[in-house]
Order: sequence, then structure tokens, then C-alpha cells
Amino acid sequence: MNRVAWKRTVVFALLMVFTFTGTACGSGASNTLDQQSLSKEPDTSHFLVAVEDEPDTVDFQCTSIHYTIAQNVFNRLVEMENDANGDMVILPSLAESWEISENGVDYTFHLREGVTFSNGSPLTAADVQYTFERMLTHPDACNQDIVDIIAGASALENGETEHLEGFKVVDDLTFVITLEQPFEAFLACLSMPGASILDEETTRDAGDDFGKKPECTIGTGSFILWKWTPGEGMLLTANPRCWQGAPKCEGLDLRFLSDASEIRRMFEDGEIDVLDLDEAGDSAEFFLHGEKYKDRLFKVQRIGIAYIALNESIAPLDDVRVRKAMQLALDRPSLLAAVYGDNGYVENGIFPHGLYGFNPDLPLIPHDNDTAKELLNEAGYSDGFDFTVSINSSSTRWELSVMKLAVSMWAKVGIRAHIDVIDESDFISQRKNGELACYTAQWMADFNDPDNFIYTFFGNEHNTKYRSLCYPDAGIMERVQNARAISDRDKRVNEYQELERIIIQDDAAWIPLYSRQRYYVTSERLEGIQASWNGSVKNKYREMSIKY
Repeated sequence: MNRVAWKRTVVFALLMVFTFTGTACGSGASNTLDQQSLSKEPDTSHFLVAVEDEPDTVDFQCTSIHYTIAQNVFNRLVEMENDANGDMVILPSLAESWEISENGVDYTFHLREGVTFSNGSPLTAADVQYTFERMLTHPDACNQDIVDIIAGASALENGETEHLEGFKVVDDLTFVITLEQPFEAFLACLSMPGASILDEETTRDAGDDFGKKPECTIGTGSFILWKWTPGEGMLLTANPRCWQGAPKCEGLDLRFLSDASEIRRMFEDGEIDVLDLDEAGDSAEFFLHGEKYKDRLFKVQRIGIAYIALNESIAPLDDVRVRKAMQLALDRPSLLAAVYGDNGYVENGIFPHGLYGFNPDLPLIPHDNDTAKELLNEAGYSDGFDFTVSINSSSTRWELSVMKLAVSMWAKVGIRAHIDVIDESDFISQRKNGELACYTAQWMADFNDPDNFIYTFFGNEHNTKYRSLCYPDAGIMERVQNARAISDRDKRVNEYQELERIIIQDDAAWIPLYSRQRYYVTSERLEGIQASWNGSVKNKYREMSIKY
């Protein structure tokens, strides 16, 4: 019996046991057991309630922003966490074990036996192969970095072959991945949300509906995406047959809210259980400093960096003197203090505090308006210049406040910046095409390695254009690629730190701002809040419970 027929047989048997009515996803997809067996709205009184930005898709291969569904409905081959000493470790997940060849290029993985997707379909090595091949061939994919080190990735991506040369299925639970070259951070890459494993049959049949229709968005994780109401929110029900065991709450009620006053009212009325204070606007100060909530605050260091991107393909940002002037004209400690109350660290490079490879000895980028004016004069802009700073419409109020202050600081040296708030879909489309001249954003670590930062933004021409940086130095990008193959940990970090210095301090390719401490406030009924190694609570929802 071939694999697809076998999987269909298993699902059919389960359907006969659980009998339900549902909407099929595509012509051949099986209906999900828990997702569609509910004939009416579930009782959400014991669902954990949180605020969420509304995504255009939850297809984690096609977004670098919206990962809540990936983190809760899906699993990866491995996960990354802190051990008891605070050191990073790679933990088994869907892959129960693995071996690495002496030359560092062959990885043999053994899948955990008995894992099923929420539709009852068994997880097999072919699902993993499909996942990685889709990541390289989907027209809207943006997470190719995770697997582009695998042998034959470029050939598949360019349409020269139909399958990934470096992926060999041994049997249903065993497969071998061969890399183009050794890459120390490969396992860490596989812990990224974008590397979540798909059910081949359901996802293939779903086509463009995957990531948009709940019945087609099927994973192995702790929760099942049961309902998505545009403009309102999502409901995720607990997956009782999750291989990790059922989560501690009965489901997740994710509300699409953006009005800070409404968020505050709902939280005070007990309608929200965990609130990221980044979503609370001016009310954040009330929660941070009010006596009522001081015992319900949860603080973690966020391993990520806020930055201002500068597009080197657009004049006058193609002149390094202009970019350095823009760096020097910003009083970054004052930005952090004014908007976030000094809750964080001013950063001077690419790698933030807390990241493996962070360089505490990187020289400070000072605030120096006189030198900034001299550089602008040398570049032929003694009267300054006009340009546009783009803001994603889904950005927090605090991010907009930072840019307004930055614009006022630039004005003091003659740089006349104009803020343009762009709809999120247009913002992402223009950024992907390298069309944004300047914008602000935050990058939060997906895995604890400098490669997640420097390669993502400066690893090749595609990556730097995708971020609207359009960094032109092919020699530096080649060094970034070659650094991935350095097996000596100290030598690899030293090379990354030297590249960081050149890219940010010599070339002024972007303006580093700060990393931040992140605050959450919880309801009286929430128990067990915790954060993952990078400061996010979203991929820890399965550990939280509701008291009543």
C-alpha cells in the first residue's frame, strides 16, 4: 500500500469511529476530527483570552510576522530552550533523535512514533520532505533561509528539479538531510516557527486555502484552529490527542483588538487573561506603576532588536556619509528613555543583548549633530534633503512614537523626514520588492544564534532586497555565507562580530536602536504564565491554565 493510500485508510477508520459532519478541504483532504466535530460554538469560558494582531495569512512559510498559529497548532522537528543554567539547548520534538556525520553535512533524523496530525493522519518522513520542498517552491515563501543550506535547494527553488536532492526518505520514520556544507546552526534553524511540519495531503489539497481556512490548516500541536472570524478573532480548541498531552487550558480565544482604551477596559473587566503591554498604548503606564497590578506583572528580557532600515538603492541613502549622518543625529538613549522608560539596552550593531554572539565591546555609536552636519555637507546636502519613512499600519503606538521623535531629531541637522503609515499588506509587498526607502521594525530571535540576524538581513542579494536594505557589498555577503560553515565556535563568532562591525559601523547599513524588556500583565484567573528563551509567551500558551 502506498503512503497516501495508507494515510487515507487510517483517517477513514478514525472518521468511522468519531463520525461527524464537516467541510472537506480540497477534493481529497480528510476532515479534522476535533475541528469539525463541534456542531456548535464551544464553551469558551475556560479558554485563555489574549490580544492578537490580525494576520492576512497564518501560513508560516509565507510570513515573517504572524507565528502564533505556527507555535500552537504545529510542531517542529526540534525545539530550543534554556536549560537549568540558562544555556541554550536543542530539544527533541517531532524528531525523537538524530545523528550527525563526522564531516558535519549528513543529519539522520528519527521521527517520534505514533504522532498524528489533528485529522488523524500519521506523521511520516514524506510530510517533512513535502514541508521543506514547499518552503523552497511556494511563490510567496519567505523563510527559505531555514533550508537553503540543504544540498540541491537552489536547483529546486529555480525550478531545475522537482525534488530536494539533499533529502532522502529511508522509511516512514527515518530520513537523511545532506547539507551543501557544514553549518553549526542548522538544528537551531529547524526550531524556527517557519519550519513547522505540514500534513502533505491536507496542505496540498488545500492550495491557497492553507493558512486562511481553519479546516485546511492542520498540525500536530497542542491546539486546533477551529474558527477565524475576520475583524474579530480566532478560536483555537485544545487538541486532546496531541503527542505532548493535552494543554492545560481548554482553548485559546485570540481577539483582534487595536484600540488601547478598549483593551484596557476589557482587561479591567476580566475579559482578557494575558496582556502584552506593547498593545496597551498609554495605559501601559497605568498597569506598570499602579498598585493594583504590581503583583500580576511578568517581566522578561526580549532577545531582539529595534532598528531603522536604510535602502542603499535609493538616493541619497546610497551615500554612506548620509547614512552615518542619520545614525549620528539620533539620540538613541533618549528614544529608549522617552518611549520605553529605559526598560532595555541601547544597541550598537546587529546582535542584541542576550543573543549568542553578542559583542559587549562593540564601539558606541554616539549622538553627534556637528559631525552629522559635516558629513551631510561633504555629501552635497548642506541644505539637507527630504525623504519618506514608512510605518506598518499594524505597528504599535510606541513604534510610531519612536519614529516621530526620530524625525524631530533628524530635523535638527536638516534631514526632513515625512512619515507615511501604510496598510500592512502594502507595506510587506513593498518591502519584499526592495521599494521602501526607510522604515522602522523589530526583529525578535527565532533561534539563539547570530546567523538568525546577520544572514537573514545580509546573507545574500535576495535577503537584503527582501528587507528593503539592498545592501550592495557582494564580498561581505559572501563572507556571511562562508561563516556558516566555520565549525570552530569561537572562530565563527569572531567572524560574525567583525562582519557586524563592518556592516553597521563602517557601512552604516542600518540604524540599530535598542533591545527591550517586555512586560505582561495577567488576569486573576490565569495561572502558569511563562516565557520562552526569547521573551515570548505565545509559544507557552499550552502551559497556562484558567482557574475558573
